[in-house]
Amino acid sequence: FGSVTTQATSLVVDGTPTSHTVASINMEMIFCPPGTFTMGSPTSEAGRGGDETQYQVTLTSGFYLGKYEVTQAQYETVMTGNPEGLNPKPSQWPNNNDRPVEKVSWEDAQIFLSRLNQIEQTAGRLPAGWKYVLPTEAQWEYACRAGTTTVFSWGNSATSTQANFKGTEPYGGAASGPFLQQTNDVGQYGANPWGFYDMHGNVWEWVHDWKANYSGGAQTNPEGPASGSYRVKRGGSLNHDGAHLRSAKRA
Repeated sequence: FGSVTTQATSLVVDGTPTSHTVASINMEMIFCPPGTFTMGSPTSEAGRGGDETQYQVTLTSGFYLGKYEVTQAQYETVMTGNPEGLNPKPSQWPNNNDRPVEKVSWEDAQIFLSRLNQIEQTAGRLPAGWKYVLPTEAQWEYACRAGTTTVFSWGNSATSTQANFKGTEPYGGAASGPFLQQTNDVGQYGANPWGFYDMHGNVWEWVHDWKANYSGGAQTNPEGPASGSYRVKRGGSLNHDGAHLRSAKRA
């Protein structure tokens, strides 16, 4: 799964630190200020899904999001000794501490977050009213776009120098470079305008929301429906073509 966030319960104020580190696992986080953006994709975007209808979203509270995908080492530190009996090293390519953890379900992510919150609360490092959670789908796309309106945060085409993905049409043909066929260490490609890495490619990233079509009209702090059949994942992975890496892609 992907980045973990802390979300404030009220509007942020001037002087909010631009970064935060989760001490127990040395997880770097970047602050995303409140703002408004257009979520979804235009009808002309190649590879567009029918569930990407554009609409205006306003986020009234700032939040912190992981600068990198959660690594194998970070996941193992938190999950070692978990009473649920989950494998703390579930990756297909284990013992690569700086690669993103994968083969983790949405439910596994909740256990990770619960344990992380307990660790940080016990250590006295988690202020009242704050907690580590998966980002909402709107928060994820807001951070992924980082003020951009293009197909990807870097523009409208993709090559193997920009993300770990399977370089096939409609974005990035055979000339885009080699297909790694496995995960890569986090932070090996360029950051987006707000400093986040690997929002496109490498591994899919879980978000909080149940999957559903977007509601019509402008929304404020949307969190998706209260129930559903599937949770949403974002960002595409090493096994997918460029169409799956688009900022608006929902899976």
